[in-house]
Amino acid sequence: MSPYSSFLVDGVGNITLKDGPSLGDLSSSPARSLLKHGIRDHCPCGECRHPETKQRLLDTFSIPEDISPKRVEGGEHGLRIAWANDEHESFYTWDWLRAQSKPTKPPSLNYRNIMDDDEGVKEWMGNIRQWGFCFVDGCPTTSIGTQSLIERIAFIRTTHYGGFWRFTSDLSTKDSAYTQLALGAHNDNTYFTDPAGLQTFHLLSHSNGDGGTSLLVDGFRAANILREESPEAFRTLCYTKIRGHSSGNENIAIMPDRAFPVITVENDADWRRSEVTQIRWNNDDRAAMTGLSSSAVADFYAAARKWVAILRRPHSEYWVQLQPGTALTFDNWRVLHGRSAFTGEREMCGAYTNMDDFISRWKTLHFSKQDILNAV
Repeated sequence: MSPYSSFLVDGVGNITLKDGPSLGDLSSSPARSLLKHGIRDHCPCGECRHPETKQRLLDTFSIPEDISPKRVEGGEHGLRIAWANDEHESFYTWDWLRAQSKPTKPPSLNYRNIMDDDEGVKEWMGNIRQWGFCFVDGCPTTSIGTQSLIERIAFIRTTHYGGFWRFTSDLSTKDSAYTQLALGAHNDNTYFTDPAGLQTFHLLSHSNGDGGTSLLVDGFRAANILREESPEAFRTLCYTKIRGHSSGNENIAIMPDRAFPVITVENDADWRRSEVTQIRWNNDDRAAMTGLSSSAVADFYAAARKWVAILRRPHSEYWVQLQPGTALTFDNWRVLHGRSAFTGEREMCGAYTNMDDFISRWKTLHFSKQDILNAV
């Protein structure tokens, strides 16, 4: 399985690798056009490049001006191309192809643009809908400045953590987020019947230490990779329902009233093609799988192992060091997050926003009232 959902060959034979916006490919463009002459010129086979010296053996200027691929096939490890003009066959690894593209900056907006004008909010909401996340630069390193930003979306959701929260690694709340430990890729609130839709983080300060790099993983993309590579594992995570729990704090024992699957699709009956709509994965908060048969539990663990392996692939992970003054908002139903371990004193603030309120804000900014009513 390639890290790209598809590849296209245009009318003149240039090759474009295309998968739509994806966190794992922020180091390269979501759609990367590779000129046919350039890719043929860099064929790494022993006929075209000396296996020991790594110098080019191919005469660049012998490549016909009308060079064109005859056949293009994507595989697990790379792209294989048969060239029409000379019947030569080339193989390029996905890592090499990805490295040829120019870096793309992650989606970001300026704080004042959002605070001063709904057009800024519209772009912010659009970035989150498209990419699953968006940075906000120039944010005041204060609680009130960050809270005011979040409230430009909608009211803040209150949970057992409070409404707007400001915290350090002091375990004042009994949750691993309140420690210095590394956190694997996960979704928040898997123990709620209705998990928060958006989450906003803002690192206010970090002193006397280092680490704490943030991790983002596009769960929808990972699920689609799993569906293509291992359909039965995908099906298992769509149909096997499990519960999460939050039980570390006094007088708090939260568990949803019913179990939910790790992967939710729009139409269960058409799980092979139906759009992925929600990811609920937090292995640290997963409760015992009571009520499931031993074979169902075994199938779940086998499927979960494949799922986690995809989440941990380098091209699935986007690592970024948060800085004071830059807030991060992401879709908690789509994007899994985590962090590396850290030392020193770190202070964070942020809040949750309901999914329904986010979608309402996005719709009212992007569509006319009549368009919205026409869909009711």
